[in-house]
Order: sequence, then C-alpha cells, then structure tokens
Amino acid sequence: MTVRVMLISPGMNAALREARFAGDAPLDDAGLAQARAAAGSVPTADRWLRGPSRRCTATAEALGLRSATEHALRDWEMGRWTGARLSEVSAGEPDGVAAWLADPAAAPHGGESLLELCARVGAWLDALPDRVRGSAEADVHGDSAGRVLGVVEPGVIRASVVHALGLPPQAFWRLDVAPLTVTELGGRSGRWNLRCGRPLAPGARI
Repeated sequence: MTVRVMLISPGMNAALREARFAGDAPLDDAGLAQARAAAGSVPTADRWLRGPSRRCTATAEALGLRSATEHALRDWEMGRWTGARLSEVSAGEPDGVAAWLADPAAAPHGGESLLELCARVGAWLDALPDRVRGSAEADVHGDSAGRVLGVVEPGVIRASVVHALGLPPQAFWRLDVAPLTVTELGGRSGRWNLRCGRPLAPGARI
C-alpha cells in the first residue's frame, strides 16, 4: 500500500536560537505565534501524530491538530549533552564532539548514535504500510489511513530522509530543516519519493 507521510517541523524556541542540544525546551512566544498563524495551511491527513516533546505538542495544538503521541518519533537522545550549548560541549569535550560528527556509530554523550536514531525512525517509517493497511482490525483502531501527518523534531525528519532515500548516514549533517516546514515522503518501504521541505504558511521564509 502506498503511504503519504507529511512531517512538519515544530516552531522556533530558545534552544534552537542558542544552538543547544534541545532536550524538552518549549516553544518561545514567537514560535507559538508563528505556529498559530500557520494553522490554516496544514495539509489534510487521515492520521495525526506528534513527537512527545513539549515543542512538538505545543506546535500541534497551535496548528489545531488533535494528534496522538508517537514515542518512536521522539527527538535524538543526546545523553549528558542534553540542554547544553554546542559551543560548551565542543570546548569541554572536543574529542567527543569530533567523534560524534565523524562516526555515525559513536555516542560519546551516552545517548543514541546517529545510526541508532536512523534505525529507530526508519523502522517506524517502514512499518507504516502495514499499519495503515485497510484491514478490519486496522479500521477498529483507526489505523487504515494512507495520509499520515506528524509534527516531529528536525532531527527525526532528517533521519527519515536519510533512511527513506538510502543515503549514507553522513548525509544527515547536510540536511537543513527550517521551523514550520513540511517534508513529504510518498511510497512504501524501500521505494520512497521525497518532496523537500516547503514553508507551512504562505510567505514564510525557509
């Protein structure tokens, strides 16, 4: 079954402005206002999901979505670096940051490696055709839809693109995801097509 997956990046917050390993930082006032302004531009879907972070939850609510939390779409787990500025970690653990950037299997922070992040998100993505297949059991649980929309952290979107297109893990670092943009993947496991991020609200800057 062909599935259309639309992934919306959440609004701006202080952690993003300050280049922090975000943790569970909420939206700031500007990010909340921008998300509310974009509410009328959300694509239609049959299932609405969100990552468990406060930023994703607040963005989904501001967009007017009654979304369900999907734990598999949680942000990259950064261990003891969570909440710290990248500049601070680079100064205190330069070898660790260098390994993290160069080796997709490295997890010097004690959280997930890049490979583990891509595998987690990829497993969720590849399972979607089975989850949305129009069986009687799926209908009972509301999982028969072919258009899935999720509000998820930028790292999750980047990992989705890497997995869907079979890119080398290092390509993750070359992908930029702006706040309140939509990235679309259409197809099924092993055969995904990409529509790159577009602004959710008309006139928004990428």
